[in-house]
Amino acid sequence: MQRSNFWSVALACTVAQTAAAQQQPMVTRTAAIGRAVAQNPRVAAAIADTVAAVARLGTARALPDPTLSASYTKDIPRYHVAAEMPVDQLWNRGPRVAAAAADLQSTRYKLRYEVASVTLDVDSSYTHALAAMAHSRLSARDASDADSLRKMAAERRDAGDASDLDVELAALAAGQAANTAASDSLEVTASLLELQGLLGSAAETVSIALADSLQPTDTAGVAAMGTGAPPLLVASGASEVEAAAANIRLQHHLVLGSPALTAGFDTGDPTGDEPGILPTFGVSIPLPIFNRNRGPIAEANAARDRAVADLATARLESTLGIRRAQATFLAAIQRIGRDRITLQSAARVVSMSLTAYREGATPVANVLEAQRTAREVEGKYIDDVAAAAIAAATLRLLTLTPSTATP
Repeated sequence: MQRSNFWSVALACTVAQTAAAQQQPMVTRTAAIGRAVAQNPRVAAAIADTVAAVARLGTARALPDPTLSASYTKDIPRYHVAAEMPVDQLWNRGPRVAAAAADLQSTRYKLRYEVASVTLDVDSSYTHALAAMAHSRLSARDASDADSLRKMAAERRDAGDASDLDVELAALAAGQAANTAASDSLEVTASLLELQGLLGSAAETVSIALADSLQPTDTAGVAAMGTGAPPLLVASGASEVEAAAANIRLQHHLVLGSPALTAGFDTGDPTGDEPGILPTFGVSIPLPIFNRNRGPIAEANAARDRAVADLATARLESTLGIRRAQATFLAAIQRIGRDRITLQSAARVVSMSLTAYREGATPVANVLEAQRTAREVEGKYIDDVAAAAIAAATLRLLTLTPSTATP
């Protein structure tokens, strides 16, 4: 009697948790991704970097302001006014703007990649939660079936058609199934709390429910991803190399410094020997004798070498990641095809073993083994569907190109 109460309480707790989850506000996968992207600090940091890059480009495009100076001296003439205009824009502005524009392009690519990366995190977490819910439903159903089998064994024993061993085996299986159902129910709670954390919600209690369901991934076009334009991270690395090369050109141009043209006038001769305004003109040219901008040039060369190395790393990791995701996806799809066949066979075996046990043609151990096999097959199917969905989402991230990324 105590065992029966234990199993009833365990199943009741599982059903109660499922009902409580159904009362929470429903959140679709798309809505979850939108909330996460809007609140994620990584995306906010990438946005700030992009805004800063826009500001740097504006600074690079800006023309220098002239300098106006006025002075008084005791010598004659006493009043001096001069305006100075830098002229380095004639050959420095182009490389400076090119470097800033390439840097802005790179930060934009990184922003798009961060958005896509957060999307993958939420999408994968959502899939994990759906898989956990599917496992919980499966284990709850198995616990109910195991308890029904235990009751059947007890009724047959009371009727003299079964032994105490059958009842004990069925009771043992029912207890294990109830424990599994309770554990899977806790796993659902943990996965939902993890998803809530990605959405920026308080993670103390479950406050959402999933509106979507776990479905096999559409294989159309997924396996062929990665055969087009360079991925987003590779394009970002190429932009960084371009920016570094433009900065090297700029630093070489800056060897001459910043020449300037000056124009003004002198006035205020009290003796009257030089009446009126006396115009002045001149040019200032820095002499590259000692410095020659060696430090910034060396730093720019090192930055270019680092950008080239990062680009090579991005290409290698992107290629390996795409191949790995493709292999994972194809393997999961193949397993799903085999799982569907074994699911049908396992269901038939369970039905046949139950019928045979009712008729006294087979021991309860055969029924328990059939149920265990069916449970493992269905659980494997759930895992394979989730693995295929996550691999497809990963492949979409790794093959994202500048032309397909959302601005």
